[in-house]
Amino acid sequence: MDTDKPLISLMNAAYQNSWKKTNWANHDAMLIYTSGTTSKPKGVAVTHANLHAQVENMVDAWEWTDDDIILHTLPLHHVHGITNCLATPLYCGATCVMMPKFDARKVWTRLLSDQNPRINIFMAVPTIYAKLIEYYNQTYQSPKVRDFIRGFCKENIRLMVSGSAALPAPVMAKWEEITGHVLLERYGMTEIGMALTNSLHGPRIPGAVGNPFPSVELQIVDGDGRVLATGSGANGTAVTQGMEEKAGELYVRGPSVFTKYWRRPTITVKSFTTDGWFKTGDTAVYQDGVYRILGRDIDIIKSGGYKISALEIERHLLANEKIKECVAFGLPDSMWGERVAVVAVLHEGESLTLMELKTWAADKLAHYKIPSVLECVDEIPKNAMGKVNKKEVRTLLFPEENQNTPL
Repeated sequence: MDTDKPLISLMNAAYQNSWKKTNWANHDAMLIYTSGTTSKPKGVAVTHANLHAQVENMVDAWEWTDDDIILHTLPLHHVHGITNCLATPLYCGATCVMMPKFDARKVWTRLLSDQNPRINIFMAVPTIYAKLIEYYNQTYQSPKVRDFIRGFCKENIRLMVSGSAALPAPVMAKWEEITGHVLLERYGMTEIGMALTNSLHGPRIPGAVGNPFPSVELQIVDGDGRVLATGSGANGTAVTQGMEEKAGELYVRGPSVFTKYWRRPTITVKSFTTDGWFKTGDTAVYQDGVYRILGRDIDIIKSGGYKISALEIERHLLANEKIKECVAFGLPDSMWGERVAVVAVLHEGESLTLMELKTWAADKLAHYKIPSVLECVDEIPKNAMGKVNKKEVRTLLFPEENQNTPL
């Protein structure tokens, strides 16, 4: 294997020189479809130049080298699996150990194995980390075994990343307890690759996604078109005076941003500003030196004049020992505009009433963020990447409410 690495490096260098000297850079390299959690899936055309910028951002920020070995368990039809976990290691001559599909037992076995090549990088979505924690709790009961797992992971694995959905704080805390690793949370989209990342070496803040990757430019823009904050991987972030900690839509620009939606010219034009900023549709805030993603339209609950992040509510509720997973969203309300609704899956044998949840949440959430609707179900539907389409869940469980709610 080691004897092949110089050849891989030469091949990569030859490829880079070749496409830079030709017009390949602006040719489409990949067509990836969006996950469809907020609207009908759209084909995203990614050029060779886009892909090159996306990969180089991750190599620089996360210090990839040809000595790295990543365990790959994600689907290849999504940017997380194809770009982050496959194209990036191959670009720098690292090793990618592929699994045909996710299996909690096999992942734990491989992560804890001395078998060569020994894994030192792992990336997954929050649902996978939750399933790995569940398997750990059921299987590894001995204190000595648990001590071994923590020591082995801390010594042999240099980076563990979570993305594609918001990371619940209890999952982050439990994973650190199990492995000694604080998961690195980042933010990206099919259209832009990775845009924001927590620090590789510095503190990682729960609920935050850090700062821009090297070649990325960002803006936070409010509903009136005012720029609240602007930043870049090169120059940091400047906040407009008087606009501190104000939330707005996140705009992204740079060489990593896609060129067009496949055969959707009208939607492509509407997705960009006249000066080239891509409108992500995500609401963000710059606070205490880091960016926080509050969510998409479905994740922003407008109640009594407040804009409430459903993602924040979910993070808090998952600390309840009875709740296994949950999603929050708004339902129409004649007095408040919207009320906070939660759909929850409980741990086996547990029960939970709305009044019990309200009592539990009273000292953990502001009064206007406490749910007024609770629906307990056996399962919350997800797509192949473990993402939930909240609009579908809302329509399925509250069909009468949705008659008056724009989807």
